[in-house]
Amino acid sequence: MSGGLDVLALREDDVTKFLACQTHLGATNLDFQMEQYVFKRKSDGIYIINLKKTWEKLLLAARAIAAVENPADVCVISARPYGQRAVLKFASHTGATPVAGRFTPGTFTNQIQAAFREPRLLVVTDPRQDHQPVTEAAYVNIPVIALCNTDSPLRYIDIAIPCNNKSIHSIGLMWWLLTREVLRLRGSISREVPWEIMVDLYFYRDPTEEQNKEEDTSGLEVVAKKDEYQGDWATTDLSLAAPEVTDWAAEALAPVAPAAVAPGYAAAKDWSATDTGDWAASSAPAAGGVTSDWGGSAAENWG
Repeated sequence: MSGGLDVLALREDDVTKFLACQTHLGATNLDFQMEQYVFKRKSDGIYIINLKKTWEKLLLAARAIAAVENPADVCVISARPYGQRAVLKFASHTGATPVAGRFTPGTFTNQIQAAFREPRLLVVTDPRQDHQPVTEAAYVNIPVIALCNTDSPLRYIDIAIPCNNKSIHSIGLMWWLLTREVLRLRGSISREVPWEIMVDLYFYRDPTEEQNKEEDTSGLEVVAKKDEYQGDWATTDLSLAAPEVTDWAAEALAPVAPAAVAPGYAAAKDWSATDTGDWAASSAPAAGGVTSDWGGSAAENWG
């Protein structure tokens, strides 16, 4: 769909991106309807996709998307995790309606559902994985654009973009190029200036890898702090040393002065000088203090 125009021609940097992301590598199987997009077959059985036809179909899909007046009427779907981030980025940049994750059956056909939608154009990442929305789109006459590999079925597909839809980088690159071309056709960005959005934002990121990276960086920060503390101790001046003592026996002990008595308190008695006499005699009661009356009569008969 470039029409021989130099403006729409395939650039060298785009071809470099295609090759770096392995967009030209297909599968080992070939669908009979995808034969027209295959350039040749390698010795290991992998089919090579013709990137010239990939670019032409990409421009055709971009023109179809840009022709829709309301951007929200374009529905982009990806049930595979590798394409969900790219679909959300495409929707945020172009204003389309994203469906990332599981597609609820009946979204296009069951009007009772709260999530019922009537899009004018449908774009899917994988026709085999997203077979449910493709089938429902055929019921309600919605045109479908799909990223197709060499073994993808083309039933109910109106515009097939031949590419490698199994690679993380290839999926992200195709959605990034489609977004860029749609914005260029709408006039939002210029063709003379490179798009400031990096293609890395469209690539899938594994949450476990991101979590491991955060843990590694936090561990490195803790180690760096420990090294700083150890460096502070290492720079401490240890030149002050205890005086050297040669003969411990030769040193005389200084006389210890008696502790001063606090005001208001008498000095403690010398317990060693206390007279230790007869303790039994001192504890005996006085003779006149003995009494035998315990509160009762002496002549009382207890029997």
